[in-house]
Amino acid sequence: MKLASIDIGLKRIGVALSLTKTIVTPQTAILRKNRNQASNDVDNFLKEWEIEKLIVGFPSSSDDMQKRVKHFVNLLKFEGEIVFQEENMSSIEAEELMKGDIKYKRDGRVDSLAAKIILERYLAKN
Repeated sequence: MKLASIDIGLKRIGVALSLTKTIVTPQTAILRKNRNQASNDVDNFLKEWEIEKLIVGFPSSSDDMQKRVKHFVNLLKFEGEIVFQEENMSSIEAEELMKGDIKYKRDGRVDSLAAKIILERYLAKN
């Protein structure tokens, strides 16, 4: 089963995929100009990779972000299964993994690494 995960942020959407259920690969993050453009870009990504299940990072600590995430997911035209996965600390963990590797930039690599962590957590539980 082909899986993808997204880590929805206000400026970028981190993206990762798993085509084999054992290897998770971060992809280029989607820059978010507005909700409609971002949801179309996510839909195009999911269609291009023929994704069957989408794992969505879900924050437990912020009611406001939970509403934003649910609203964004409702904009998607994706017809496969959608599963929400707890994302607590995934971005912080991703930043830690990148320390010393490269100069830290807001180019989306941390966001997609967070999406990778979210998908790995999902796979570990299922």
